Amino acid sequence: MYTLLSNSLSGDVALRKPAESTLAQSENMPGFCSCLMEVITAKDLASQTDVRLMASLYFKNSINRYWRNKRDSSGISNEEKSHLRQKLLSHLREENYQISLTLAVLISKIARIDYPKEWPELFSVLAQQLQTADVLTSHRIFMILFRTLKELSTKRLTSDQRNFAEISSQFFEYSWHLWQSDMKTILNGFSSLAQITHSNASEHHHDELYLTCERWFLCSKIIRQLIVSGFPSDEKSLQEVRPVKEVCPLLLKAIQSLLPYYTSFGEHHLKLFEFIKRACTKVMKILIAIQTRHPYSFGDQNVLPLVMDFCLNKITEPEPEIMSFDQFLIQCMSMAKIVLECKEYKPIMTGRVVDENVVTLEQRKKNISGAVAGVLSSLLPNERVVLLCNVLIRRYFVLTASDLEEWHQNPESFHHEQDAVLWSEKLRPCAEALYIVLFHNHSQLLGPVVVSILQEAMSGCPPSVTDMTSGLLLKDAAYGAAAYIYYELSNYLSFKDWFDNALSLELTNDHPNMRIIHRKVALILGQWVSEIKDDTKRPVYCALIRLLQDRDLCVRLAASRSLYFHIEDAAFSQQEFADLLPVCWKLSFKLIEDVQEFDSKVQVLNTISVLISYVGDIIPYALELVQFFQKSWEESSGESLLQIQLLTALKNFVVALGYKSPMCYSVLLPILVSGLDVNSPDELLEDSMQLWEATISNAPSMVPQLLSYFPSLVDILERSFDHLKVAASIIEGYIILGGTEFLSLHASSVAKLFDLVVGNVNDKGLLSILPVIDVLIQCSPSDGPQLISSTLQKMIVICLTGDDRVPTSTAVKASAAATLARILVTNTNFVGQLGSEPSLLMLLQNAGFPVGENILLCLVDVWLDKVDNVNYTQKKTFGFALSIILTLRLPQVLDKLDQILSVCTSVILGGSEDTTEDESSSDSMSSSRPQFPSKEFRRRQMKISDPMNQLSLENSVRDNLQTCANIHGDAFNAAMAKMHPAALAQLKQALKMT
Repeated sequence: MYTLLSNSLSGDVALRKPAESTLAQSENMPGFCSCLMEVITAKDLASQTDVRLMASLYFKNSINRYWRNKRDSSGISNEEKSHLRQKLLSHLREENYQISLTLAVLISKIARIDYPKEWPELFSVLAQQLQTADVLTSHRIFMILFRTLKELSTKRLTSDQRNFAEISSQFFEYSWHLWQSDMKTILNGFSSLAQITHSNASEHHHDELYLTCERWFLCSKIIRQLIVSGFPSDEKSLQEVRPVKEVCPLLLKAIQSLLPYYTSFGEHHLKLFEFIKRACTKVMKILIAIQTRHPYSFGDQNVLPLVMDFCLNKITEPEPEIMSFDQFLIQCMSMAKIVLECKEYKPIMTGRVVDENVVTLEQRKKNISGAVAGVLSSLLPNERVVLLCNVLIRRYFVLTASDLEEWHQNPESFHHEQDAVLWSEKLRPCAEALYIVLFHNHSQLLGPVVVSILQEAMSGCPPSVTDMTSGLLLKDAAYGAAAYIYYELSNYLSFKDWFDNALSLELTNDHPNMRIIHRKVALILGQWVSEIKDDTKRPVYCALIRLLQDRDLCVRLAASRSLYFHIEDAAFSQQEFADLLPVCWKLSFKLIEDVQEFDSKVQVLNTISVLISYVGDIIPYALELVQFFQKSWEESSGESLLQIQLLTALKNFVVALGYKSPMCYSVLLPILVSGLDVNSPDELLEDSMQLWEATISNAPSMVPQLLSYFPSLVDILERSFDHLKVAASIIEGYIILGGTEFLSLHASSVAKLFDLVVGNVNDKGLLSILPVIDVLIQCSPSDGPQLISSTLQKMIVICLTGDDRVPTSTAVKASAAATLARILVTNTNFVGQLGSEPSLLMLLQNAGFPVGENILLCLVDVWLDKVDNVNYTQKKTFGFALSIILTLRLPQVLDKLDQILSVCTSVILGGSEDTTEDESSSDSMSSSRPQFPSKEFRRRQMKISDPMNQLSLENSVRDNLQTCANIHGDAFNAAMAKMHPAALAQLKQALKMT
C-alpha cells in the first residue's frame, strides 16, 4: 500500500498511472481502508507527510463511497468498520494539520451514518480524552467535535434533534469553561507580547499560544453550534435559552478585549494579527447567529442593550484603527440591521379577549416584544437615530479612493456590488442596507434630515463642478440616500422640481468625473419611477437614453436597469417613447456587445426582453433582433443561465411578431431544436418548451420543420410529466394548426402521448390533457376516436369508477364524460364497439366495476349526475347524448326518461352561452393586429362551427322522443304519465309543443 501511494505521487507517468489504476481497482476490496489507516498512523512514516496525506484522501473517498452499504456493492464489512472506528479514536494526536483536518471530516461523515446506533461511545471517548489532553491533542479533538457537530446538526428527524440536544447538554459546560480559560491565557499572552518592544525579542516561539488561539477559535464555533442547533428556537417555544444570557456578554467582552491588540500586533506579530481579525469577525457573526435563532433570549436586558450599544458606537464613533477593519464594521452593521428589522422586537398590535384567564402564546409573545421594543427605544433616542443616519450617509456612503480605483478597473463588477446578494460582503452596500432599515423604522423623523443633507450637498456642489472634491462625493452619497428610500421621501420632496432644477442639469456636464453623479441620476430615475407623473415622463425617457450613451460602462448599465423599470411600469407611455425606440434598440445591442460579465449580459437581456414585450410594433426592428439573437445564442454556448434568458426574450419576440413570426424562423427553429434535444441541459427544457408553445400558438401555418419536431414531445413526456401543462398546449396547437396533415403524419405519436398520460398522472395533469383530447375529437370526429381507442377506454374507467369526494376528481370525471358524450353524438356506432371491447371489460373488472352492467347506461348516469359541473357547450353535448339514448331499444331507458327529459329541458331553457367573455382576453391582446389564422383564431372558429353549437337540441329531443314513443308504445306513455305536471309543462315549453 505504501509503495502504491508513493508511486501515485511520482512525477514519472510510468510509475504513477499503474499505481493510480491499482488503487482505484482496490478501493472496494476488504481491508483496503484498514491498510490506509495503518499507513496514516504508522510512527515510522510520520515524516512521510505527502504519502500519509494521500492515504487520508483515499480513505475519505472510500468512506464516502462504501461505508453505507448499497445494493450494488458489498461495502465495508461490519468487522472492519468496528476496527476503523476504534483506530480513528486511538489516533487523535495527529501532528500534521492537513491530515488531522481530513480525519476530522472523515469521522464526522462516519458519525452521520453510525451515531448513535453503531458508535454510541464516540462522544464519551472524546470527552474522556479531553480531560488529560495537551494543547495539541485537545485542539485536534475540538476539530473533530466541530466537524461532527456541524454534520449532525443538519439532520432534521426529531430523534436526531433529540440526540443533538443530549450532546449539547453533555459538552456545553466543558466547552464553555475551556473557552473562558483559553481566553484568559490568550489575553495574558497578548499582554506579555505587547510589552516586548524589541523586534528580536518578539520573534520568540509562541507556537503554543497560537495553538491555544486556534483551539479557542474552534471552541467558539462549537459553542455557536451547541446554542444554535442544540435548543429549539425560542421564537416558537418561548422557552428561555439560558446559555444565551450567559455566553453573549462574555463573547462581546472577548471582542472588546481583543480589539486593542488589532493595531499593536500589525507590525511584529502578523500571525496573531490575522487571528485577531478572524476572531473579532467570527465572534460577531456568532452573536448574529444566536440573535437570529433565539431572538427573545437575546432580547434580555443583559444582552441586547450591551451588544447593540457596542455596535452602534463602533459604527458612529470607531477608533481610528478600526476604520480600516471593514469586515468587523460590516458585522456590526449587520447586527444593527437584523435587530432593527427583527419582527419579534416590534410591538404586536393585537387585542386580547376580555376576562381571558389563560395567558396565550400570542399574549406572551406580545408581552416580550413590548418589553424588547422599550429597550430598543431607550437605546435609540431621536438624537442617536439622526446621528446614525448622518454618519451612514456622510461617512460610509461616500466613495473612497479604492472604490474609484475599483470602478476604473472593473466598472461591471462595481455596478453589480449594489445587488442585494452582496450587501453583506462590502462595507458601503452594507451601510446602505442598514440605512434603508433605519429610515423605514423612523421615516417621519429622518425624512426632513435626508432632504436637508440633499439640499446641503446640491448647494455646496452645483452641476458645473467637475473636480473630484469632497463636495462632489457628498452629493453622490446624498443622491444615493435619496434614491434608496423613494417610497417614503416622496412625501418631503417633489420629484418634478428636483429633476427640472438639478438632476437634468447634471446630465449637461460631460466631464469624466461626472460619471459618479450620472450613475446616481440613472439610479434615481429607476427607483423613483412610481413618482414620475405624465408631464415628466418624456424628459425622463430622454435622460435615460442620454445616459445609455455615456462613455462609462457602469453608468450605461445603471441606465439600462432603470429603463427596464420604466418599460415594465404599468404607467409606461408608449406614445412618449415611440420615437426613441430606434436609438434605444441600437444602444441596447451595443451595450450587450460591450459588457463581458454574465450578470451584465443577463441584465441587458432582461431590458431587451421587456422592450420586445411592451413597445408595440416590433416589425421595423425584427431584422436587427434576429441578428442579435443569432449572435447572442452562438456566444452563449455552455452558459445555461444566459441561454434561459435568451429563450425567454426569444419567446417574447415570437409573441410580439404574432402572425409574422416566420420572419424569425431562421434563428428560432435551430435554437428550438437544440433546446428540445434529449441530450441538451435539463435546465433549458422548460424554457425551450414555452418557446415551442409560443411558436405553435403564433404560427400562421404549419411548416415542415415544426411538423418534424413533434415526436420530441413523446421523448420529453416519457422522461417526466413536469412540463405536462405546456406540453398539452403544444399538442392542442399541433392538432388545431396541423389538421389532417399533422394527424396523418403523427397519428401514432398522438395516440402514444395520450395513452402515456391518461392513467399515469394525477387529477391536475388530467385536467390539462382531457380538453386536448376533446379538441382532437372535434377536429377528427370519424378517425379520432379509433386512433385513441385505448385512451378512451381509460376515460370510461375514470367515469365509472372515479372518486367523487374530491372536487378535482369530480371535474376530471365531468370532463372525460363530456368527451365521451361528444363521441356518442358524432360517431354513435363507435361507442357501441368500444363498450364491447374485451380490453375495456378487463380494465373495468380490475377497477372493481360490477361485471355484466350495461356500460352505456352507466355513462348515462354520469351524464345526468355531472351536468351541473360543466360549461354550456358540454351541457349541450350531454343533452344531445341523452337525446340519442332515447332511441335505444332498451326498457331501462324508460326508467331514466324523467331525468333525461329534465336535463334536456334545463339545457334548452337555460339559453345560449355568452362567448364574448371567453374571447375578451385574446381579443384585447390582438385588438391592434389584423386577424390571422393563429391557434387562438382557429380555436374560436372551431367553437363557432362546433356541431354542438350549430345543431338544435330542441329538434333532436323532439324527434328522438317521438322515436322512443314508437319503440316502447304503451310503456312510454306510462312513463310520461309519471312525470310531474310542472316538469311536463316545462318540457312542452322547451320543445314548443302545444
